[in-house]
Amino acid sequence: MVHVSNEQRHGSPIDRTEEWAELRQRYLAPSATRPPSTARGVHHQALLSSDVERTISFYQDVLGFPLTDLFENRDYSGSTHFFFDIGNGNCLAFFDMPGLGLGPYQEVLGGHHHLAISMEPDQWKAAWERLVAEGVEVAHVGGSSLYFVGPDGERLELISDPLGEMYGSKVL
Repeated sequence: MVHVSNEQRHGSPIDRTEEWAELRQRYLAPSATRPPSTARGVHHQALLSSDVERTISFYQDVLGFPLTDLFENRDYSGSTHFFFDIGNGNCLAFFDMPGLGLGPYQEVLGGHHHLAISMEPDQWKAAWERLVAEGVEVAHVGGSSLYFVGPDGERLELISDPLGEMYGSKVL
């Protein structure tokens, strides 16, 4: 298990406080005057799987996200499209793409950095214990976040903060 303190933070030591204040001033409307979103929510986020059974085992058995459906991908013959319930009507989906020779996960601009999934604190702790029991390296950050890598290198976060909150502050 890896614990990360604030002294171990990465990135540039540049002070961007003024820039962020200006962006908030220009674009962030107070919640009382903010228009409603045009979206209903996340239908699913799709990631790639190199091994369907390993992915099912990890997401269902280790993280506790039930498999809800599995069928052939309509866009690529022989490809599996499968879904996991991550709560509140949201799904995490995967595709395998046999024969394409896709490489390992790679972070790119505009690409997936990490997916943060909120869990009740007792479920969060149980998932942490299962991850450790499986030998998954976990970084525990800020008291409520667990960062780790999924079976195909995808970066994931389990957060015990409620939906719409982060580290004690409302974000929604």
